This record gives sequence, C-alpha cells and structure tokens, in this order.
Amino acid sequence: MISRLSVTIVRACLREGHGGSPTAVLDEVPLSDAERCRVPVLAGTSHAVFVAPRGSEVSLRFFTAEGELPACGHGTVAALAFLAERAGGPEYRGTLRAAGRSFAGRAVREGARVRAAFEPGPVGLREPTTAERGLVLPALRVPPGALAPGARVASIGRERLLVPVASRSALTALAPHFDRLRAACDRFGFLGCYVYSVPTRSGRIAARMFAPSIGVPEDIANANSTACLAAALAGRGVTGITVDMGDALGSPATITASARPVPQVGGVAEVEAAARELAV
Repeated sequence: MISRLSVTIVRACLREGHGGSPTAVLDEVPLSDAERCRVPVLAGTSHAVFVAPRGSEVSLRFFTAEGELPACGHGTVAALAFLAERAGGPEYRGTLRAAGRSFAGRAVREGARVRAAFEPGPVGLREPTTAERGLVLPALRVPPGALAPGARVASIGRERLLVPVASRSALTALAPHFDRLRAACDRFGFLGCYVYSVPTRSGRIAARMFAPSIGVPEDIANANSTACLAAALAGRGVTGITVDMGDALGSPATITASARPVPQVGGVAEVEAAARELAV
C-alpha cells in the first residue's frame, strides 16, 4: 500500500541566511523502517526526522537512506525550527527525547528564520588506536604534512573520528577514497570522520564530515560532531566555536557550539512555507 506523507523541508544551520542542510521533517506515522529510509531519498535530503509529541516530551527519530541513527544534531535543529513554526510566538522551549535520553531545546524567531539550540549530552573522548589510525587516515588522503596533532575518537550516540588539519586550504583539498573510508569506518563502528582546520583565536573553524557508512559521503552540516569538537577543545581553553561546513558541496552552513558552562549546539534554520506531499 502506498502511503502519502506531508513533509516539511527545513534548511538547518544556515550561514548568513544562505545554504544550510535541507532536512525532511514530518509527524510520526505508522511506517516500516524501510519506508522511513525512503523518505529522505524521495525528499532529496540526506536525513529525515520523525516528530512525535509524547506527554510533556517530543520524541525524535532520525533516518538516512541506510537506516536509523541514534541522534542527529542538524536534524534536531530542524525539528526545533519545525516545532517553533507550528507553535507560533517568538520563542519555543521544549523537552526532546532521542537516543534514550531527554534534553532541553530552544528556538527563537529571528524574522523569517529561527535560531535553535539544544543540549547535546555527554561526550566521550579517547585516543584512537594504532589500528584505527592505520586504516582510517590513509583513506582520507590528507595531503603530506597537513595532518595536525590531536586526533580523537569522540562519542555522542555513536563514535566518530575527529581529525585536525593545519589549514582551511588543506581541508578544501581533501578527496577521500570513499570505498576504503567506508570499509574502515564499518570495521571500527565509526559514524564517520569529521576533519577540521586548526581553530583561530576567536574559535572559528572549517570542517568537513565524511560518513559513507550511513549513506552520506559528505554531510553539509553535522552539529553533533561539532559538539564533540567543542568538548575536545574545551580542555585547551577554547570556550566556544563557530564551524563553517558545506562549502565543498555548494551549500554553506554554520554551526555554533560550546562546552561550558552548559553544553549547547545549534544554528539558524528556515522552514519552507509549504509542505510537500510524498508517496512512500
């Protein structure tokens, strides 16, 4: 049986009103996981978010073409913008639930757009093993001499490798071998690799997220990995970061994150005026 769904597209994590990561947001409906995976494909987005009010909380489920994710940062920003648009008024505050935990989210209207932020939860950090470095880093094909010290495995729902490079130009030049990268990430259970430039004094960073294991060779915006990076840098005295992503894909995005005093991550989003109908 064909299901007809009303889907709202939200561009999450805009940069100065442009770009962002188009995300499909829709109310929870009775679908199989395979049908849910078709939604982002049919909507032309990398991710889909299913929103379900349950008592005093709003439950979120995230899907890509490859399957369900335990968490999705820019998907959470998109869901908050969607909920704020539906609620009306200048500000929305709510308790969200995903990956087995409840957390606070907030969205404030800024003209036609919404600035959303949420508490990403605890971040686990560890040194990568020799085997992890040996398989993953060559697949990224970082230019000679461009790798900077400080790679970390970070976990917020699922592990991913944070890889620093010396400059934005080195980041731009990256051309990973995606088959090898997927095989390496699959072997170690990584969500993907978040490669970032060394921060400026003001905390400005450029980053690229490669996640072929979940069907997203490169993500326009990845807020949870940015939250992981903020946690990793907090020990070096960096209190907040602003991360530019998406340039290599022609869709500039910006994410902000801080680890202290209360961890927060978010960005600006814009909700499409009219919902789309999809046949799944």
